[in-house]
Amino acid sequence: MEIAVLNISGTDTGKKVVLNDAVFGIEPNDHAIYLAVKQYMANHRQGTHSSKERSDLSGSTRKIKRQKGTGTARAGDIKSPIFRGGARAFGPHPRDYHFKLNKKLKSIARLSALAYKIKDEAIFVLEDFNFDGPKTKNMVEMLKNLKTDNDKTLLVLNDINKNVYLSTRNLEGVRVVSVSDLNTYEILDAKKMFIVESSINTFEQLL
Repeated sequence: MEIAVLNISGTDTGKKVVLNDAVFGIEPNDHAIYLAVKQYMANHRQGTHSSKERSDLSGSTRKIKRQKGTGTARAGDIKSPIFRGGARAFGPHPRDYHFKLNKKLKSIARLSALAYKIKDEAIFVLEDFNFDGPKTKNMVEMLKNLKTDNDKTLLVLNDINKNVYLSTRNLEGVRVVSVSDLNTYEILDAKKMFIVESSINTFEQLL
């Protein structure tokens, strides 16, 4: 599969790169994608939610009314969950939501996400570039030239470039990652994905 190489001005450089079908053209595995995204979101949960049960509340344990003869349901102490100000029944407690997936499945999920992006014609190849310094306006101008300033954008570099990274840090909806840090969720979450030309070979080696 051949794809044209663009520069940061948004124009075609006349060069083309060949994308390996074993990386960008596999048959997508939806279940692998589901598990990878589920793990990504679960691993980002803090799990600090907490509620108080009866043993955690301070209050009288006196039986508040007699057992029979009131015409209403029997009740114990004032900390019962059925009373206002009482404890929470079966409430959440701090827990760790992390779980593991094997490397092969995560790799299949990433390849499947890339395959969907290729089908949607949402993957573009950029000529290698660099900024003289960390300036947000340079990145804003580049995104306008690439016609993606209003879309969620994922920029994939061979290695993290400090000037490029700092130029995007204040921009909402723009994410810069290296090939080694790429994950399924970020691929799917982006409307458009730009891959730097020098990272194509790294893609094929790692994925």
